[in-house]
Amino acid sequence: MTDVREVIGALAHVYWLGGTSGAGKSTIGRRIASAHAMRYMSTDDSIRDHAKRCAPAECPLAEVFMRMTMNERWADRAPQEMFATFPWFHGEGFRFILEDLIALPRDQRILVEGFRLLPHLVKPVLASPHQGLWLISTPAFRVKAFAARGTLWKIPNKTSRPEVALANHLARESIFADHVKREADRCGVETIEVDGTRSEDQLFEAVRFHFAKHQPPPSDGEPRAFSDVGSRASSVSIDRSGR
Repeated sequence: MTDVREVIGALAHVYWLGGTSGAGKSTIGRRIASAHAMRYMSTDDSIRDHAKRCAPAECPLAEVFMRMTMNERWADRAPQEMFATFPWFHGEGFRFILEDLIALPRDQRILVEGFRLLPHLVKPVLASPHQGLWLISTPAFRVKAFAARGTLWKIPNKTSRPEVALANHLARESIFADHVKREADRCGVETIEVDGTRSEDQLFEAVRFHFAKHQPPPSDGEPRAFSDVGSRASSVSIDRSGR
């Protein structure tokens, strides 16, 4: 399937939740999928499989990254270089996400989630702008989220210089967050800044209300997704500033 219009039609039942690490994508995505009887798909879970499916010529950054030691990945290079050479920040393997989605049955809505869903890659396959949304965590909230889930030192502790690796990792994530926000603005897609001022329930409602505006025709016998999102959600809004 190579025609963009065919891809848009084949993925009209898919809702895309991208953004940065530590923004609550997995938590909110799972809640929405559960609340609306949707299939949940995490692109993080398919990274290893997609890396194996990537030919070196198609995924040169991944080929180099996979050969690096943990020190080479996280402690020996500047954050900007780390960002510039991280394969999943630059769209390598994205076509496998599309292939996986198209191969799934179309009789159920799908919520696909992950940092690999870059705005410039997702925008061309959206049937409507409300089919995609990007959550962007602030640096301070990101550290709190990593600490709360017990992963703050998970990667750094695999190197010989954990403090350096941690600082590099956090700086790289901030560079990526700025990149995603600029790209989203350029593509004309919506973002929400996640800084802790919203509760999890409030963030859930904001994301749900955004997705409710995209309503593809239901499959045979399938109830319309987000049909229970009514006027009470009208007070939940987001704008281009991320609020």
